Amino acid sequence: MTGPTAATVVEARELRRDFGRIEAVKGVSFEIGAGEVFGFLGPNGAGKTTTINMLCTLLRPTAGSATVNGFDVRRQRSEVRRSIGLVFQQPTLDEYLSAEQNLRFHAYAYDVPRDVREPRIRELLTMVELWDRRAGSVRTFSGGMKRRLEIARGLLHHPRVLFLDEPTLGLDPQTRRHIWDYLLRLREAENLTIFLTTQYLDEAEYCGRIAIIDRGEIVALDTPDGLKRSVGGDLITFTTADPAKAVADVKERYGVEPTIRDGTIRFHVAAGDTFLPEFVRTFPDPIQSVSLHRPSLEDVFLTLTGHTIRDSELDARQMLLQGAGRWRMGR
Repeated sequence: MTGPTAATVVEARELRRDFGRIEAVKGVSFEIGAGEVFGFLGPNGAGKTTTINMLCTLLRPTAGSATVNGFDVRRQRSEVRRSIGLVFQQPTLDEYLSAEQNLRFHAYAYDVPRDVREPRIRELLTMVELWDRRAGSVRTFSGGMKRRLEIARGLLHHPRVLFLDEPTLGLDPQTRRHIWDYLLRLREAENLTIFLTTQYLDEAEYCGRIAIIDRGEIVALDTPDGLKRSVGGDLITFTTADPAKAVADVKERYGVEPTIRDGTIRFHVAAGDTFLPEFVRTFPDPIQSVSLHRPSLEDVFLTLTGHTIRDSELDARQMLLQGAGRWRMGR
């Protein structure tokens, strides 16, 4: 497990939240460094939103402790809120106001001085390419434009940390990529720390480190590459006329433990792209087919939890249905 690369700005210690008999978050601990893009990856119902809501002081922890920008989330709620930006999973813009009016209202709420407010509004709307639409009613905006406006609003008061709860949920892949272009540009321009929750595996790849959370517990925390290496390296699969003999040859020549599944030999190696050409050239038996598979975050999640993110979402949905009417469960 790797740690933050700079001064710690978010710290959680054994943070827990219960909803009646449901343990939504089961004692999670982590640190986030200044300027880091840190992700919580997991399915619906895993505890992602519950954790972010505790860090943003929207939910009081059942147990444990957390600080954000040095402020305690229990005792210094106002200080925490003034020092962070938050983009909720569900839209919270006033659709009957213009883009500029939405930002100005936010500036009033955070006591941003007028001499700072107006240049800041122009700067952010320009950065997210909405300046030309500043006077337009938000109800005419596309989903991607609304999300960009919400990100600009979250940054208006110069927060040190931006919390993003499923920032691209429901957007098409192209719009999601554009949103991330803006986010990474804003991170550089604002020297910003970003904490996001996501269930999108490709989106998690933008993070410097990822905490995989499942059923309220962090099951792994590392860089994307570190997590992938943890499942055993690149997967080589191949077929020959005599699979049993091939398994013995692979074990003897490369010191690995291959397996056979449906007549296909499988084994893991480091740096499969450099291993594969030499393997094909020198293996003693004729190879009928061969392939290289690099581990994905889906492979990591499956290895660590025994199920896919989609399977977990179905489990969480069933749990919610069973518990409806008895308690309100966060994500």
